[in-house]
Order: sequence, then structure tokens, then C-alpha cells
Amino acid sequence: MKNEKIQAVRDAFATVLRQKRNEAGLSQEELGFRAGIAMRYVSLLETGKRQPTISTIASICDALEVSMSTFMKEVEGRL
Repeated sequence: MKNEKIQAVRDAFATVLRQKRNEAGLSQEELGFRAGIAMRYVSLLETGKRQPTISTIASICDALEVSMSTFMKEVEGRL
């Protein structure tokens, strides 16, 4: 993947993550706690500065009570 496309995917993921977290009424700290990841990492994901592993995506989706397929379909829709 070219760098622009990689960044576009990160940005789309970040937008959906922030939207879903806000819809769930969770702070970055609470989402991190529920997903078993650091609040700082949630922040880096939400700003598109990091890309998660598939297991991290699964943990985040579990914490947000949304299926991975639904979450990723929304990400794809933003590309």
C-alpha cells in the first residue's frame, strides 16, 4: 500500500473509533481500561498516529460492544 493510502486507512479508523467511543459515552481512559490497552494508545489511534493489530481491533470492538465487521465496514465506507 502506498503511504497516502495507509494514512487514509489510519484516518478513517481514527474517525470511526472516536465516533463509536463518543456514542458509547466512554472516555479514552475508560475505553482503554475495557479494551486492556493504554489510554495513550487510544489517543494515538484516534489521531491516526498508530495502527492497531487485529487483536487490538477485536479488543476495542468488544469494549465498544460492536462487531468487528460492522466497525470495519464503517471504516471502509470512509475511504
